Amino acid sequence: MKETNNVLEMNQDYNGLGKVEIAPEVIEVIAGIAASEIEGVASMRGNFAAGVAERLGKKNHGKGVKVDLSEEGIIIDVYCIMIFGVSIPSVAQKIQDNIRQALLNMTALEVNEVNIHVVGVQFESKTQETEVDQEM
Repeated sequence: MKETNNVLEMNQDYNGLGKVEIAPEVIEVIAGIAASEIEGVASMRGNFAAGVAERLGKKNHGKGVKVDLSEEGIIIDVYCIMIFGVSIPSVAQKIQDNIRQALLNMTALEVNEVNIHVVGVQFESKTQETEVDQEM
């Protein structure tokens, strides 16, 4: 695997069919979906433009994920908001494992680091509490 112009070129035995290149955006999307699948993750942090695009109906699966392709390898930074009451170290470990496994299964790429940055905690909303009270 080598990096050329922000594209990962897969080193495979030459079979005459051509080469395989993976854009960093693909890795961001895979990591974003893998992180969102974990129970205890409320949402992924995005920027203002991603929030506006999401309100207009466009889903941004790479939101909250930064991929760094360097000489040392692939380094992924995940910025997420956790649900109040979960064990942050446990959920972070599950996120790391799920991202590592998803990338290995889908791209056959080994990741050097998966860094989890907890940027917030989401509390229960008032609307959920009132709905439960009304049902009783």
